[in-house]
Amino acid sequence: MKPAVLFVCLGNICRSPLAEAAFRQEAERLGLAVEVDSAGTGGWHAGDPPDSRAQAVARRNGVEIGHYQARKVTPDDFRRFTHIVALDRDNLADLKRIAPADATAELSLLLDAVEGRVGKSVADPYYGDAAGFDITWRDAVAGAQCLARRLVR
Repeated sequence: MKPAVLFVCLGNICRSPLAEAAFRQEAERLGLAVEVDSAGTGGWHAGDPPDSRAQAVARRNGVEIGHYQARKVTPDDFRRFTHIVALDRDNLADLKRIAPADATAELSLLLDAVEGRVGKSVADPYYGDAAGFDITWRDAVAGAQCLARRLVR
């Protein structure tokens, strides 16, 4: 079965789009055939593009995400995706709470894929300055690279 990965944060305008972009970049580099998307546990940004600071950090790293559109996690996502990867513990707890009884997706944290970072959250840069987005990008890349390598095996 072809892997399908959904990255999830709160509003789907900062961390999860960056994780999606970093994972797409790594999957392409490795030649990994995979479906990738991102979503939020909240829907107040539905239809919006990623935060301009997230777009800027992605662009500086060779990825364009301005066409991404925020959306809210749906019950079908728990069956459609093989892996649902939360960016923090709160969103992981929300995903476990809202997962339908027939969910088949494996739930995890992004940084669980990184040795020595199991159980750690990717910090939410939304209320900070642009420098926080660079930190989030580095965490997203580290998690995406480790997760992609794991899926290749």
